[in-house]
Amino acid sequence: MEWSANSNLKQRLDRIHDFMKRLARPVRIMEVCGTHTVTACRSGLRALLPDNLALLSGPGCPVCVTPADFIDRAILLARRPDAVIATFGDLLRVPGSLGALELEKAKGSRVRIVYSALDALELAAKNGERKVIFLAVGFETTAPGIAWVVRQAAERGVKNFSILGALKTMPAAMAALLSAGDADIDGFLCPGHVSSIIGTHPYEFIGRDYQRPCVIAGFEPLDMVLAIEMLLEQIVSGRAKVRNGYRRAVGAEGNRPARAIIAEVFAPADAEWRGLGLVPGSGLKLKKRFKNHDAETLFPGLDVPPGVDDPECLCGAILRGRAVPSACPLFGRKCTPSSPVGACMVSAEGACAAYYKYCRCGGIARKELFSSAQRGAKADRCGL
Repeated sequence: MEWSANSNLKQRLDRIHDFMKRLARPVRIMEVCGTHTVTACRSGLRALLPDNLALLSGPGCPVCVTPADFIDRAILLARRPDAVIATFGDLLRVPGSLGALELEKAKGSRVRIVYSALDALELAAKNGERKVIFLAVGFETTAPGIAWVVRQAAERGVKNFSILGALKTMPAAMAALLSAGDADIDGFLCPGHVSSIIGTHPYEFIGRDYQRPCVIAGFEPLDMVLAIEMLLEQIVSGRAKVRNGYRRAVGAEGNRPARAIIAEVFAPADAEWRGLGLVPGSGLKLKKRFKNHDAETLFPGLDVPPGVDDPECLCGAILRGRAVPSACPLFGRKCTPSSPVGACMVSAEGACAAYYKYCRCGGIARKELFSSAQRGAKADRCGL
């Protein structure tokens, strides 16, 4: 049976349509996680929602929010004759100002694809004559595993292993979006993976300080429908709380051992986000006791100018919920999965890649963004 034929789904969709009739205004919900964007595109969910309900992508794809200057620092390290860069595969094609790691690899630099930080540690242990630098990107979901590997490196005395860190935390980025004043977001679908680590409490300030409801959502289409229904129920009633729509995986306290090892190895730090700029306290930096595994400490001279993106690329606006991929003049033309210009077209979790794969209509996805000036106008759905 098709998921859209589920009777429970029909009841929930009916409630969503009823809520939107009662609101009688456009509503913009940010799907913070890139996997939610993929689910919404792949399942055809958008086509089942009311016309005046918009789902916007957010900054929840770790590759997408990695800024160009991080790629530039990785490239400088890759050019060292004694270095090996170990990285997840989807970072290879992310463009920096100096190019992409994929090109450096083609030129002969030692760039190795790994599937975990532990793979990188074992690579270092087997290649003592090389300095192995793991590119540590991701959110609270990947941070515990990387923290454990850094501690393992220290305990085993693997001195040629280090990380170039770009780990980020999600609640601070959501606050930054709202503080910027241009977000125009009515509520958040909070990422299920991140929430399984941090629990529900870290989002509470969003309702208290910004009066925006949050619902933690799983990644099946019906999970998203449930979460949207829970958000609209709050919006209609004027409430702004954190609700958990993913109880089978997320508890209020999150994963305590995972949070403990993050706190043991990392300390909060400011972090640069593609599209959002510098967000205070939104990053994770190795504590001093692990400085011997911090690439920025071990390899001075990594200071690079701020990265420069293609001026026509709208990745930054897309990550802030201010544009949809189809609004970018490069989308589907100069920028495609086989030849990405922006980071959002690189990763499988990227909004542009998801729209390109699932939501194109005659080659170009249709507009579904409500700007303030467009409120009241009927949106052209992401045609499915």
